[in-house]
Amino acid sequence: MRHGEVANPDGVLYGRLPGYHLSELGRRMAERVAEHLSSRDIVHVAASPLERAQETATPIAKAHGLDLGSDARLIEAENVFQGRTFGVGDGALRRPENWKHLVNPFKPSWGEPYVDQVVRMTGALDAAKDAARGHEAVLVSHQLPIWTVRSYVERRRLWHDPRKRQCTLASLTTFTYRGDKIVSVGYSEPARDLVPAHLLAGAKPVKGGSKAFGA
Repeated sequence: MRHGEVANPDGVLYGRLPGYHLSELGRRMAERVAEHLSSRDIVHVAASPLERAQETATPIAKAHGLDLGSDARLIEAENVFQGRTFGVGDGALRRPENWKHLVNPFKPSWGEPYVDQVVRMTGALDAAKDAARGHEAVLVSHQLPIWTVRSYVERRRLWHDPRKRQCTLASLTTFTYRGDKIVSVGYSEPARDLVPAHLLAGAKPVKGGSKAFGA
């Protein structure tokens, strides 16, 4: 699961910075997904250590009477632009000091390599599979790591256009295992009606409001 909406009045790319919590709308998203999953056979819930992920996972764990785990492998991708604005129309791409970080979108040069994200995310998935073998587990993470590991499992290239990620706020990307092998990937948006239209997958970016490298 991707976390819900975050309170971010300054519009910064918050990345791994502490202190960014769910907004009121984000808490509603989390409750909606917890209700959606209430009848599922969930025996394990874990989340990225960042506040927004922990807060998103809490109502799911509570609904199933489970302790909430923390898995650092689920954390947001590292990004050199965290703490700064970096959106469409804000001039970031015209600043010479940023150019050195934008030379290789295939790695990417501005942050954690895609391959490293795949390694840690597949490790988190496998651990959850083992913890919930024969049942279901929920992991709460962040848009870019989720999309990257999904792309790897579905045998797509890892570099991509961030605007085309199918990983809306509070969405569920489901990996189904048979034994130790992933046999299918699913996607759903239980809180879609709560997501602002400009944040849905494929929506046109809002000037100054789009985070170019995920959240």
